[in-house]
Amino acid sequence: MTTMDRIRDLPCWTGSIDMAPLKGGISNESWLVEDHNGRHVVRFGKDYPFHHVFRDREVMVARAAHEAGFAPELHYAAPGVMVSEFLGARTYGADDVRANAERIAQLIRRFHDEMPRHVSGPGFMFWAFHVIRDYARTLAAGKSRMAGELPRYLDLADRLEKSQAPLPIVFSHNDLLPANFLDDGERLWLIDFEYAGFSTAMFDLAGTASNAGMTVEESDGLLSAYFGRAPSADIKRSHAAMQCASLLREAMWSMVSELHLTAPGVDYAAYTTENLEKLEATLETYRTQYGKL
Repeated sequence: MTTMDRIRDLPCWTGSIDMAPLKGGISNESWLVEDHNGRHVVRFGKDYPFHHVFRDREVMVARAAHEAGFAPELHYAAPGVMVSEFLGARTYGADDVRANAERIAQLIRRFHDEMPRHVSGPGFMFWAFHVIRDYARTLAAGKSRMAGELPRYLDLADRLEKSQAPLPIVFSHNDLLPANFLDDGERLWLIDFEYAGFSTAMFDLAGTASNAGMTVEESDGLLSAYFGRAPSADIKRSHAAMQCASLLREAMWSMVSELHLTAPGVDYAAYTTENLEKLEATLETYRTQYGKL
């Protein structure tokens, strides 16, 4: 059965449908579908235990995020597929994130504060350093081409973890790539909750900054907008270290994807290289500010 046949067979449509593929995802397949009730996004994706991704949890968070006012409505869900409202909003790029850092910081703060009242079921903990260690196990077992680098990555992760300032546990998105912010001209939205779970605020703040290529000054502005005051030295150092950790985690995500995923037009090896290059540049920025880890 083709993907188009799978879409036609979904029981949620009213009348005839038109469909077209959506570009942008690097692990899931998405389509834009229009029926008599409007336009919708159909997203295919199964459980990826090697990435700690479980779709029943993602569905729960997507519904909770809509209830809390952060995400489009989820119209239908079944094993392997989700159908959501299509907002017609602009998808952000890195430049948009940097230009809207204060709005984004306020959105992230509200998400952290409000989501715990809406999520349900067993609590899922996302801690970037545990993810990195578990990815290393997966890569070693799978005889990854990067296996020889794993001791160095694990040592770096340990040192970055020791640089973290204590912060309260919040409910975080944990995948704040620029494309997961949408702007409808009046407000911002969040999408894609595969990795959402309880953590500290720092991974979301660091991921937002590192994924958008923020400068030190722009990162400080993001932190000031989030915390409502100029960041302390400990918070700034923690954020700088977590930016490195977020890029290490993204690079290792890609290494694991090299072993387990295929997606049309996606070159995971190139994505690994891209994130390792960003990591080296961000580590150099860290060393310039704070010295050797």
